[in-house]
Amino acid sequence: MHIIQNRRRFMAGIAAGAAGLVAAPRLALAEPASETTRVRLPVFAKVSDCQSPMYAATELLHAEGLTDVEFVSSGTGPDSSDWIGHGEIDFDWNYPLAHVLNIAKGAPIKVLTGLHVGCLELIANDPVVGIPDLKGKTVGVDGSTIQYLLLNVMSSYVGLDPAKDFETLVTPDAVQSLAEGKIDAFLGGPPTPQQARERKLGHVLVSTAIDKPWSQYFCCMLASTADYAGRYPIATKRVMRALLKAVDLCITNPEAVAKSAVDIGYASNYTLQAIRSDIRYDKWREYDPEDSLRFYALRMQETNAVTMRPQEVLDRGTDWRFIKELKREMKT
Repeated sequence: MHIIQNRRRFMAGIAAGAAGLVAAPRLALAEPASETTRVRLPVFAKVSDCQSPMYAATELLHAEGLTDVEFVSSGTGPDSSDWIGHGEIDFDWNYPLAHVLNIAKGAPIKVLTGLHVGCLELIANDPVVGIPDLKGKTVGVDGSTIQYLLLNVMSSYVGLDPAKDFETLVTPDAVQSLAEGKIDAFLGGPPTPQQARERKLGHVLVSTAIDKPWSQYFCCMLASTADYAGRYPIATKRVMRALLKAVDLCITNPEAVAKSAVDIGYASNYTLQAIRSDIRYDKWREYDPEDSLRFYALRMQETNAVTMRPQEVLDRGTDWRFIKELKREMKT
């Protein structure tokens, strides 16, 4: 009953905040039937609030004919980029660097579209006023390969050598470590920057929502397994359409998205703040996803994280046909 009530509230939010989207399922009815009703998506409960549109998209997926929606919370390896590489999920909402690394390792995935800009922030204590000031300091990380890559790319871009210019400290609670002076800075996505602001800790060195060049590229992008996109092209397009409708709802009715994601236990109580103020969900029509993937592939090649050339990454691991169609169909 609780799940049913949550679904009713979310669909009511759609009707109230995005009336134009309510008619969208009729577009899907004009297409051939989906080749499958099943889709597996990743979930990191209460530690990845930028993915809230995906968590709140179940009814939209159902309307597209994807009635068997499974959220997967664990797999082979610590990150969802590992899971999709092992075929344990069908789609992965993740950083461009994670997708580039997967493609370079030979994982059979296809990056399909960008989703939003700006979930990541580099937060530092007061003596640190710019990224170059991290030299000789300690930066908190969660221990994931992806976070190390992000930190390396950002610091290398301004001329630091991440191998020797600063220390990293693995911490399960970066905000508390910052408060205790164990670290001087940390790179994190929602809800950690929002938690730091609530406690009036530190200040923003870099916001990928507003600071160039990071704000000019997608922060998170959607990938599918090559098998799913190849075998189920109609279903792939329908999954993408549902998720992009949910992304649009972050602009037209952020309260509905946040409430749905929080009520089912997948997002934190900081979600509404992040959706309203800290993440740009209005860029997926405007930005070119190929530019974003190329930018990060080049940065990773420069830092020796991968040896594959950016163009080879694009040739091997992307499929833009679906987003080109959806941009034409979903102009408003």
